[in-house]
Formats: sequence, structure tokens, C-alpha cells
Amino acid sequence: MNFLFDEDQDALRDAARKLLADKATLEAFHKHMEAGSTHDAELWGLMAENGYLGIGIPEEFGGAGMGALNQVVVAEELGYCLAHTPYTASISGAAEAIMLAGSETQKQAHLPGLASGELIGTIAYFEANGRHDAAGMQAQVKNGKLTGTKVPVMDAEIADFAVVSAQDERGALSLYIVRLDQPGIKRQSIKTIELHRKLAEVQFDQVEAELLGGQGSGAELLDQLLNRMAILVAFEQLGGAQRCLEMARDYALERYIFGRPLGTYQGIKHRISDMYMRIELARSNCFFGAWALNSSPEDLPEAAALARGAACDAYEFAAQENLHVHGGIGFTWEANCHMFVKRMRLLDALLGGRMLWRERLFKALQAKAA
Repeated sequence: MNFLFDEDQDALRDAARKLLADKATLEAFHKHMEAGSTHDAELWGLMAENGYLGIGIPEEFGGAGMGALNQVVVAEELGYCLAHTPYTASISGAAEAIMLAGSETQKQAHLPGLASGELIGTIAYFEANGRHDAAGMQAQVKNGKLTGTKVPVMDAEIADFAVVSAQDERGALSLYIVRLDQPGIKRQSIKTIELHRKLAEVQFDQVEAELLGGQGSGAELLDQLLNRMAILVAFEQLGGAQRCLEMARDYALERYIFGRPLGTYQGIKHRISDMYMRIELARSNCFFGAWALNSSPEDLPEAAALARGAACDAYEFAAQENLHVHGGIGFTWEANCHMFVKRMRLLDALLGGRMLWRERLFKALQAKAA
């Protein structure tokens, strides 16, 4: 059994890295960070033009229909380059939700626009209390009108629509598609340590909401969606961790201390070796997740929790050790280390903390044993 990517996927990786290495540089990252831009519109357009946004979307809905194994390749490269795009919210989130639960009409209405970059979507399921289950949900839909507040919501300031979870009239959890250009919607930016991935609080006051999937099926659909997103985001984390490892290695080879390269000191060797070990462990779990996402739905809950947990651990360790290897210069604004630490923290909290995913892993293993 071959656990590696094939030649076509390696070619896709090379093409994506070439584009991102030219446009999504760390210098460009600093520029956008200081300017406070919502996203890199030029890069987003180039990604759409080259078909990267539609890789996982079926051909009949305007995508390339290349499947999850090719989609995770792009996600990893975006994480490697710290690309300033709404890919996670729009493609890993909204597009996956519509492909998972949308009707034929809803897919035709949204997926071609998402694949072409003309539409940007997001998902809104967390609330201020940190809950996303029906019992903790305060957002409600009555007579097709949504009222409530969602926070935090990724890229809400530039999104055209959101997939929102809310209690329906029977008190069960359902998912809804909500256009964000309606009267009665207020979007308030939230300042975080990560200055690129824009988050917002979105308030809904009696706005039109279109049911996504069956009424009362929101809990099951959201659970499936989070599993799918966890694997895609895990590859993004894996890419960032790999970049941290390479940054630490390169700096250790070029920096001299007392006439010797920094990398010749045993303490530095151990740090970089530990980074490599954790990243490779995460990579194997991510590969398991990609396989389950593409070929084995029954293994998806277990694979998603494993990939999520391992990727969070690897990225945290790699980002922090990269900063430590750089020493005092690593803590400066001009250096690049802090950008990966901040992105790591955001992705770590994005889908719920690691304790949540350990609990999900326990439940998946328990269900599998039963």
C-alpha cells in the first residue's frame, strides 16, 4: 500500500508552491499586516484563475472535481506560506458545508461562485458562551427569520454569505444559509493577536435564513462538517509547522556563535530533531485523515480527531521552538517567527480547543469498539 502522494499531486504541490512563493512572500505578509488589509485580493484572484479554489468542488458545479487528496495538498501549501486569503472560511468551511448538505438548487447557486472566487463564504457556529450545541445555542430561527449573535466568525467582513447554526422553531439545531448584505445584519471586527485572519462578531436581527439540509439535522451535519474541516485545517497547520522547522534549521546553519555554527551545538540539534519528530508524527495522522476524507467515511471521526490533535501539538511545538532557536532576534517585530506563533494560536482555537477534540477522539474510539 502506497501512503505517499502520487505524481499528479506532487506536480500540483510544485505548481502551488511556485505561485505562492512568488506572491505570498513573508515580505508581502508584513506589508498586508501593517496595512490592515482584509485579504490579498490579487493572490485570491490568481488562485481562482489557476483553479485552486475549485479543486474539491465537483465539475458539475464549476469545480475541478479532483477530490480531497488534491485539496489537502493546496491547504498544506497555504499554511506553509501563511497565505493571506479567506480559503479556510470560504472553501474549507462554506463550500464543504454546501457540498455536504445542500440541495441541487443551493449547490448550483453557491458552489460555482465559490470555485471562481466571485463569492466568499464563511461559517458561523460559535457563540459568546463558547457553545455550538443545541442546548447552548441562543440564535433562533422563527418563520424563516434569524435572530442572534455569532462570534467569532472568520472573514465575516468580506463574506457574501454565511452558513449559520441556530435553533429552529422546535428547539432543535439546524443549519441555514444567510446572505450577509441584508438589512438587520451588523458586523463588528474583533481585534486578535493574528492581524491577518480577520474575525468578527455578527449580529442578526430578523434576517432571511434559508434552511440547509433537513430541519433538525444541524447537530449531525455540523459534526460531519467539523470533522471535514479539521482535516483540511490540520494540513494547513502541518504546512506552517514544516516552514517553522525549515526556518529554524536554516538559521542554525547560518548563525555563528563563538566561531561555530549554531546548529553544531547539541542543545540546538535536540530542539530541531524534536521538531522533526513531532511534525512527522502529525504528518502520518494527517495522511490518515486525508485517506478517510477521500475513501472511508466510517473512519472519519477517529481520523479527524487524530489529525487535529497531532497537528495542533506539532505546530505549537515547532512555532515556539523556531522562536527559541532564533533567540532574541526571534522576538522582534521585523523577524518572521512571531507571525507563525500567532497563526498557530489562531488555528489552534479555530475549531475548538484540543480538549474538545480529545473528547471527540474518545467518543469515536468508543463507538468503533462498540
